[in-house]
Amino acid sequence: MNPDLSAFLRHWPYEPGEIKARKIRDAQGEEKLQMRVDLGVLQMEMRGRPDGQRPFGYESYCDYHQARLERYVEEHGDGSGFVLSPEECSQLRLESLQYYYRYLSLYALADYGGVCRDTEHNLALFDLVRTYADEEEDRFLLEQYRPYVIMMHTRARAHLRLKDQEAHKALEDLIAGINRIQAFFEEMGQRSLSEECEEVALLREMAEEILRAVPQDPLGPLRDEMKAAVAREDYERA
Repeated sequence: MNPDLSAFLRHWPYEPGEIKARKIRDAQGEEKLQMRVDLGVLQMEMRGRPDGQRPFGYESYCDYHQARLERYVEEHGDGSGFVLSPEECSQLRLESLQYYYRYLSLYALADYGGVCRDTEHNLALFDLVRTYADEEEDRFLLEQYRPYVIMMHTRARAHLRLKDQEAHKALEDLIAGINRIQAFFEEMGQRSLSEECEEVALLREMAEEILRAVPQDPLGPLRDEMKAAVAREDYERA
């Protein structure tokens, strides 16, 4: 087999600014996910860690450290003394990056169930590091991406609702996602940033598109209330 990938890459060119992904079958018939990047192609497993590894026999490093935490709590009564070292946090960051590439690819392919699964994984990983990282820098390196992951998770959930003809629930999910992002900025003492946050703007735009597309009757008065709330960004009321 020729190890040179030039011909392969020419037939699937990279397009700057465009997420190009596809599902393929390997020689054993197993489904894989490929993402075109500027320097080549990423090939990922469809489930578990995208690289197919099982750290210490667990599906992911996140699962492994959560199991460690559970054992610690059983032995000590609580998790107050449990700590993630900088090296362990680095492992978790690298893992979250793999899941990021996969959920971006899955979103481009409209595999919204997979996006929900992988964003839930990363949010759980963020929670673990935020609570137990030994170094503040390790917390910040992941927390800065929390609004983006919440946004992607929320959009994927809303798409699944729309697929099931549940526009009302899609709107509820979108508004809940906006509230989560706003709560994040409030917790950080930076509520004003949520007003110019791109993630909030994207969720609001999707909500407005749904409101424009859904007929008046199915949602009734609640539709008008939600429309008004979205327009004035009164998400708690909605």
